[in-house]
This record gives sequence, C-alpha cells and structure tokens, in this order.
Amino acid sequence: MLDERKKKILQAVIDEYINTAEPVSSNTLVEKYGLNYSSATVRNELAELEKSGYLDKTHTSSGRVPSEKGYRFYVDELIHDEDISLEEIKYIQNKLDEKVNEIEDLTKIATSTLSEVTHYTTVAIGPKTDMQLIEEIKFVLLGQRMLMVVIVTDTGLVKETIIKYDEDVTQNQIETLNNLFNSKLKGKPLSKIDKPMEEYILSEINESIEVIKPIIEQINKIIEQEEQLYLEGAKKSFDLPEFKSMEVAKNFVNLLDTKDLMVDMLNSGVAKDINVYIGNENDNEQLKDFSVVTFKHFAGDKEVGTIGIIGPKRMDYSKVISVMKYISNKLNKDKDSEK
Repeated sequence: MLDERKKKILQAVIDEYINTAEPVSSNTLVEKYGLNYSSATVRNELAELEKSGYLDKTHTSSGRVPSEKGYRFYVDELIHDEDISLEEIKYIQNKLDEKVNEIEDLTKIATSTLSEVTHYTTVAIGPKTDMQLIEEIKFVLLGQRMLMVVIVTDTGLVKETIIKYDEDVTQNQIETLNNLFNSKLKGKPLSKIDKPMEEYILSEINESIEVIKPIIEQINKIIEQEEQLYLEGAKKSFDLPEFKSMEVAKNFVNLLDTKDLMVDMLNSGVAKDINVYIGNENDNEQLKDFSVVTFKHFAGDKEVGTIGIIGPKRMDYSKVISVMKYISNKLNKDKDSEK
C-alpha cells in the first residue's frame, strides 16, 4: 500500500502526463504542483514508484510515465468523480431533456452528448431484443394494399415494418389482426415467433394465409435485426498524440470497423456501475493499446442500453467518469420518474 507522499506524487505525475502527454520529471512536479518536498526526495519517490510498477521510465527522457498499474491505482484511489462544471451540467441537462419517442433516440442523444463533453470517441448499443417483453403490436392500414406493423416493448423500444399486398386489405381484417396478435403475444418475450405459435395463429384466424404469412415473416425479420451500434466522435481521437503512431491509428480504425468486438466490449461489465478497463485488462488483444469505460442505463429494472468511451490509456479518467456518472444518474432518475 502506498503512503500519502507516494500517493500525492503519483497523482501529480498522472495528472501532468494526462495534460501534456510528455514524460514527467521531478523538477516539473516540484515547480508546478506545490509539493512540499525537495527535488531529491521526489526523485527518490519516483524511483520507488517505478520499482513498485506504478511508473515506467522512457528511453528518450529522464522523466516517468504511468504504467497500467499506476493508472489502475489512480482510477480506484486517487481521482475525484466531481470533475464536471456547471456549464457542462447545464449542457447535458438541455440535451437529455429533448423530447424523444423511442429509447434508441435517447441512447443516441446520450452517446453524442458524452462525446461532445469529453472529446473522446463514444460507442453505444440499444437494448437487447431477447430480454424485452412485447407491450403492444399495432396494425395500421396505410392504403388499401399497404399495412404497417408496429411492435412496442416494455422498455420503450419501437420496431416497425411495412408490408405491401397484391390484394386489398379491409379494416375488419386489421381489427381482427390487432385482437389476435395482442391476445397471444402481449407480455411475451420479444423473440422469434416459433412454428407452434405461427400454426396457432393461422388456425385461429379466418383470413387468407396470404395476409398472415407476410406479417409473421416480417415480424421475425425485424426482431432478428442486429443490435444497433452508435458511434460518435471517431475523428476526435486522431487529434491525440497517441494516434500519430500508424500502428495505433490502424488498430483503432480496425476496432471501430469490427462490430462484433464493439458489441462484446459493451456487453461486458457490471450493471449500474461505471466499468473501467485499462490496456491489457481488456479481454481482447486488439484493445491492449486503449482504455474502455462503460456504463449501462435502465428503464426501471430493465437494461435499455450500454454506452462506452474508447480512448488512449492516457485518458482523462476524472472527467470521463464524472460526466458518465452524471449522465447515468440523470438517465436512470428520469426513467424512474416516468413510472
């Protein structure tokens, strides 16, 4: 365990390195951070921190840079999670108070807001379809031969599709469809309509198979759609010093192009917590040069999305975690107040 002096010096080193991206010397710490220790004492403590694995020494400079162990201690023990200004709070409030009709819209707004405030790349996914319950299925006649099917879930997810027919569809048929599908599917998991359910619906309704079969096929298609992945602020990362390395930049682009990896990254983590993964703490080798910070948001007890930041290990963790906590609390508080 580090004593108070080592903690202060480690925090100063990491704060300085986050701000400048330059190796940190003992003189810099004494001059800029008001440490009440001599340069010799600071040098000795830096050497001890390096020996303990919290700092690394670069080959091109006498200064030190944080190691992954140092960043982990910093995140767990040293940062303040109130690093957010009143101006930023007001901006976030205004953005999240926008009226939205679907939970996907709220996730997208929260994702873009997080990127705008932190200046990092943000990624997000909406709710998993297989964990939601059908609240309502609504059939709307758009014309004599055009039908819109709308599925609403208990989390506010809305899925819709339009079906065109070669023959006229009547309003009586629409009412029959609404009654039958809702009586059989309301409260059921949002998952594929299996064969027994399909056969039951076909046997119960006195309408032509030509009307029913396209409906079941389209419902299955929209339910089986891949999870929506949102991405904001990717260009911002290339302004950071780390991305001057062609290898890091190429790896980052490949990451963003690999949807399965992004989804897996967001689906990991503990519910209702801010999750921080630094470098090799990430399960996937492709993420070893980066840090990932994620949180999940909820409608009541239902998980409706996961939002994350991916950036360099030299991330401003204090700012990122503070903004994430505020957005997470606001999303969950607003959802709870709607119940």
